[in-house]
Amino acid sequence: MKTHPMKLVTIVCEAYAREAVTKLLREVGAHGYTLFAVEGDGSQGKRPGDIPEFANIQIEVVVSPTVADTLLTRLEKEFFPRYAMIAFECEVRVLRKEKF
Repeated sequence: MKTHPMKLVTIVCEAYAREAVTKLLREVGAHGYTLFAVEGDGSQGKRPGDIPEFANIQIEVVVSPTVADTLLTRLEKEFFPRYAMIAFECEVRVLRKEKF
């Protein structure tokens, strides 16, 4: 079995940012993503999942290290000032590198 090093970038943000974030993912070269509704409590207070206008979403994307750097840089510069959002990356190893 051959695995390939990649980055898993996780973005948790207000649902209002969905279209802008998914557009950015395409712009930086991500080939796909997983998105789901989440709820929690943090610096912005409780974010319930039952009211769509106030909900949070989590987006996960597996990309090359170069794409991850570009994505995180643009999120910090262009999105953090406008949206309630956090983002982080983890190292992962994948099969079928061509899928990412």
